[in-house]
Amino acid sequence: MSSIDYTKSLATLLRESTHEAHDQVAMSQGAKLLLSGGLSKEDYTRYLMMLWHVYDLLERALERHATNYSLEPTYNPALLARAPSLSADIAYLLQVDEGSWKSHPIHVQLISGSLSPLEAYVRRLEELSKSSDPSALLAHSYVRYLGDLSGGQVIRHTLAKAYNLDESTGLGLSFYAFKELRSSKPANQGEMKRIKEWFREGMNTAGERGVEVKIAVVEEANTAFKLNAGLFELLDRNWEAQKETKNEKRVVIEHGQPAERSYPLSQVVAVIAAVCLSHFVLTVGGFTGDKGYQKLLAIEQWFASIWQQASQ
Repeated sequence: MSSIDYTKSLATLLRESTHEAHDQVAMSQGAKLLLSGGLSKEDYTRYLMMLWHVYDLLERALERHATNYSLEPTYNPALLARAPSLSADIAYLLQVDEGSWKSHPIHVQLISGSLSPLEAYVRRLEELSKSSDPSALLAHSYVRYLGDLSGGQVIRHTLAKAYNLDESTGLGLSFYAFKELRSSKPANQGEMKRIKEWFREGMNTAGERGVEVKIAVVEEANTAFKLNAGLFELLDRNWEAQKETKNEKRVVIEHGQPAERSYPLSQVVAVIAAVCLSHFVLTVGGFTGDKGYQKLLAIEQWFASIWQQASQ
């Protein structure tokens, strides 16, 4: 960090110092799957659920410190808040009421599994929220909101096509929709650019409060990118295999070791006798010509009936 010129504006410092971290996230396998619409609809819904947990905590932390000198210039929940939109999109994708998606099996499986990257993300936000100086939360606002205003808009059409969502209604896609800076109208691309400019100006205002703010935010921004990279790693997880493994473990826990299926001795003897007799008939019976073929069919039917009785 000693090579960083902290006389520059905070927005410039963040752009220059996080370039490498940003590229690493963008080139990850999980990011590629998301950007290409390559996730299954269920996995995409899981991703939105993970984002909801992040935004819910981040936005509650920002609300708690709304008057903090580093956070106040960019605090505008009516414009930026994403947690409500995520909740609406998740409910739409699952076709459930918005108040009930947290009890959906997909979400229950998600939060009951081993999600170290998500847990680390949430834990870090909690630490900053409880800190005597929560200035570093600005780094998380920067990484998340400017990403949503930029890259998030690029994939909106791809996701609509991948998951059969109607862009004209915006249902299931509200996470990527913003209102105008000065009104409640939907923001177009030009307005998105103005919102980003407003956000950068707010960051620069915060940075003018002292070099210690710049240092804290720049250092935390790289941490924020790493935490986001962790979420993308979870997108490459085989959730179906994990679910099957959990189900197998649950059977063992609840019922003990599965018992091997056994058959009465009489059934075993019947099957063996049927096999031996069939072999004898096939060997000496002379299965040639039409008459032989009819004899073979009869034997097959008889053997099948014996096997079925023995297996019941």
